[in-house]
Amino acid sequence: MAHDPDPTRLIDPETDPLATYVLEPDDVRTLLDRVVTSPGAKSHTTPTPYTGAPIAAIPLSTADDVARAVVDARRAQRLWERTPLRERAAVLLRLHDLVLARQGDVLDLIQVENGKSRQSAYEEVADVAIIARHYAHRAPAYLAPRRVRGLLPVLTRVDVRRRPLGVVGIVAPWNYPLTLTLGDALPALVAGNAVVVRPDPQTALTALWAAEQLEEAGLPPGVLQVVVGDGGIGSAVVDHVDQVTFTGSTATGRLVAARAGERLIPATLELGGKNPMYVAEDVDVEVAAEGAVRACFSNTGQLCMSIERLYVHEEVADEFIEAFVRRTRALRLGSGLDYASDMGSLTSAAQLARVVEHVEDALTHGARVLAGGVHRTDIGPLFYEPTILADVAPQARVFRDETFGPVVSLYRVASDDEAVAAMNDSEFGLNASVWTRSTRRGAEIARRVRSGTVNVNEAYVAGWGSTGAPQGGQGQSGLGHRHGPEGIWQTTAQQTVAVQRGVHGVLGGPGIGLHRLFDLGAERWTEVYTDVLRTMRALGQP
Repeated sequence: MAHDPDPTRLIDPETDPLATYVLEPDDVRTLLDRVVTSPGAKSHTTPTPYTGAPIAAIPLSTADDVARAVVDARRAQRLWERTPLRERAAVLLRLHDLVLARQGDVLDLIQVENGKSRQSAYEEVADVAIIARHYAHRAPAYLAPRRVRGLLPVLTRVDVRRRPLGVVGIVAPWNYPLTLTLGDALPALVAGNAVVVRPDPQTALTALWAAEQLEEAGLPPGVLQVVVGDGGIGSAVVDHVDQVTFTGSTATGRLVAARAGERLIPATLELGGKNPMYVAEDVDVEVAAEGAVRACFSNTGQLCMSIERLYVHEEVADEFIEAFVRRTRALRLGSGLDYASDMGSLTSAAQLARVVEHVEDALTHGARVLAGGVHRTDIGPLFYEPTILADVAPQARVFRDETFGPVVSLYRVASDDEAVAAMNDSEFGLNASVWTRSTRRGAEIARRVRSGTVNVNEAYVAGWGSTGAPQGGQGQSGLGHRHGPEGIWQTTAQQTVAVQRGVHGVLGGPGIGLHRLFDLGAERWTEVYTDVLRTMRALGQP
């Protein structure tokens, strides 16, 4: 299979008269001005995955810049926290409208920076709108004070309140630059926190565009800060914030968790996955094959939730494989800023190299290519055909390691039990998919799968798009959750306020506080309270 030895050769407009920046520098200057940097900051020129041509020279932050950004965010947060919740929620609703109204601009930006197809980019726009609407309407309930039963009925009133932690850090990856910036920032912001975001340098412009829209929607200046840099800058964010959300590899996630543990700050981690899908023998083959194509090749396979292991019941395997291969081969690859393509480019040379290495290693160990397996340099430097592998040996890297690209390994199974055992044979547990005509059977199988999310008769959209439900991984796939009440609670601290009534009495009368009980003397008050405990037990009181 063809493989360009240098697929990321950067076209430099200063040395190549035929080259030009993909975006005019003047058009992105206002976005770049939002990066927290120091005078004389270094810069990183990002190339578009489509052609390798330069996009923009992104100024880079230093560790000192990160510390300054957190100090400024903390100062702005004090005023933001005092802003009424209804006004904070209104910012999210205005952002919802802005993102939908200006989707053409951000779709272009996401595609140019990331290389994905337009329909994959649109998923980010729709997702941000759903999240903004959800938390704007549900935050008052999620954050409402909660009354709990006190020690002594009537006399003890206990309220549990949630307060923002302060400054939330988001270390965001390049694969979903809008969703994994705004999607994590919005619940933190509506809870009254400030946010410091470190986007990947490859997709920094999308994050900066998001910051611009938030301010236009009414977020006060300073409440959201953007720093840009490599892993060292991400580490600096963890060193200064009060809570961190990290999305990335399991190896880096362990380092983030260790540092957060040293600082005793909460961390939410969405990490790697080797997500499985099971196709039962009773499916409509064409329906399941269409779902499998989306499950495996959406976002060019650069999706934490995408399927990389496909288990098919032997009774329907031949028919399903024919339909799946046919649909996969029909996918249109392209780089247009329109909806003409089904799949875009890989984002970096590193991802391309990993995909190529996994496929070639699998072939060395006896695997067969049913579709794809070709580096499409005729389309662009980082395009790779959607690939289906069969007969993958356990010794092959692709058998257990995450590829994070458009590659799926297909296996035959004889029963639901065999499928479940194979699906659970992984250190990861992020997302899984089960396909069967019987939704009851699908739900029963799903309950046996060790995974943070299991979608029945869908790939990932049903679970992820149901924003009221928590999303998170098990095993080596992460800690904590985004979405649902957990997604906002993780950015808050709980405070219990217990008020003991009647201690000072009324109209000069004696009080009835706990001191009256203790005044009986140690031996007597313990006898009395033992009787109280037995009475409450007899009455079935919690």
